[in-house]
Amino acid sequence: MLHRRRFLGTVAALGISQAIPLRAADGRPGFDSYPFALGVASGYPRPDGMVLWTRLLGNFAPSPIPVRWEVADDAAMRTIVAAGTAEALPAWAHSVHVEARGLSPGRWYWYRFLAGDAVSPVGRTRTAPVRGDAAARLRFAFASCQQYEQGWFNAYRHIVADEPDLIAFLGDYIYESSWGRDHVRKHGSPAPHSLEEYRTRYALYKADPDLQAGHAACPWIATWDDHEVVNDYAGEHQGSEAAGRSFAARRTAAYRAYYEHMPLPAAMRPGSGGMRIYTQLDWGDLASFFVLDDRQYRAFQACRQPATRSAPVVEAGACAELDDPARSMLGAEQETWLAAALGSSRARWNLLAQQTPMAQFDQRPGPGRRAWTDGWDGYPAARKRLLQYLQSSGTRNPVVLGGDVHAFNVNDLKTDFDDPRSPVVASEFVGSSVTSQAWAQEKLNEFLPDNPHMKLVDSRFRGYVRVDVAPGLLRADLRAMETVTRPEAACSTLASFAVEDGKAGPQRA
Repeated sequence: MLHRRRFLGTVAALGISQAIPLRAADGRPGFDSYPFALGVASGYPRPDGMVLWTRLLGNFAPSPIPVRWEVADDAAMRTIVAAGTAEALPAWAHSVHVEARGLSPGRWYWYRFLAGDAVSPVGRTRTAPVRGDAAARLRFAFASCQQYEQGWFNAYRHIVADEPDLIAFLGDYIYESSWGRDHVRKHGSPAPHSLEEYRTRYALYKADPDLQAGHAACPWIATWDDHEVVNDYAGEHQGSEAAGRSFAARRTAAYRAYYEHMPLPAAMRPGSGGMRIYTQLDWGDLASFFVLDDRQYRAFQACRQPATRSAPVVEAGACAELDDPARSMLGAEQETWLAAALGSSRARWNLLAQQTPMAQFDQRPGPGRRAWTDGWDGYPAARKRLLQYLQSSGTRNPVVLGGDVHAFNVNDLKTDFDDPRSPVVASEFVGSSVTSQAWAQEKLNEFLPDNPHMKLVDSRFRGYVRVDVAPGLLRADLRAMETVTRPEAACSTLASFAVEDGKAGPQRA
């Protein structure tokens, strides 16, 4: 209840807060409202540290504010093992990104921030096991697509209860647009275009108490999809606005606000040429995450008219551009990086954390094939290159993680989806949305006979995926929310699948 009151107070303060630093009697700056109302977060754990994040909320004077950070061995913050001071700069919306170092590998820590007379909530985080450590287990959750108006972020309450080591967020952290039916709450502002408008949208989402609890429970890794900027944008093209100054300025603002509100390392700070977020994160020798960016560098969707707002679904045989091998989903530089990173991986499990389903999804019942051009189906040559590389390089236990389509998918990945004899080279798990509404299951059922490599497709539930990784087995539990229209709703396991070490393809657990 206290969290709910803080949330309502924060929402009321968005855009109008006057929490200007004051001078307390002891000389420290004070605040006339709580500056840590957006909570705390951590991310990108390394064996010796991680990123710690917060943002001071308020209409502050245009000057830096010193913020002390502390890392402790205990939840009560009695034994401080690392500390320092960072500056919350007005140019970066008074956000703080601290890269704590000098910690021990493979263990939990607690952290907090102090600014003037205000103390942040305490967050829990951890370091990764060191390379060479055959870690016995890893539990993580992955989630995506959280349209604020369409439901409560109650999935995070259940993720926290699962006690994961890590959360991977796979895109659409915010939504720029208002859409859907039966809203439980409102954005309260039009679609953002400017930096200040994106900052306001992020602050609204981050004020949600369940999302704050998810960030405070463990470190995150993250990638974006389209709605962090605008629906179905591709590289430098918005679609409804052709490439040019107007969209370039909007994308720049959106990327900057994303950095300001996420626990990202300084190496990901945006510059004039964009913002590199693709990276690799190792969990000892047990697992490696390859976090991909399939938005910033992709080719414009095939057979799409520049003035259209959404990517089309096309007849595969009627769109010659679709099969052009020069077209890339990841861009040439990222493709090269990924091949090198996979080729040098020593991990037992290699996890590709990216935005959208990789498996082919034929949307024409019967003869012929229809392809949605915004997903991997719109870049079949690039997909085939990647899957052929996974096969030829001998990458150990590749597992693709995705989101975007607001439905659970469990898929075999093959280099030729139209050939029943084509071997399975990787496994794929796609999570449903945290809140965003989906196609009716009856519509999806029409397509399933033409997609035998898809072992489960279910759009009925919102939720997330819980993954347990051990040396010999990866298990994925599809966690389905009872509803997202009530904050206290229950969550249950819709289905469980397992992948055995050395045997590609998920099987019912």
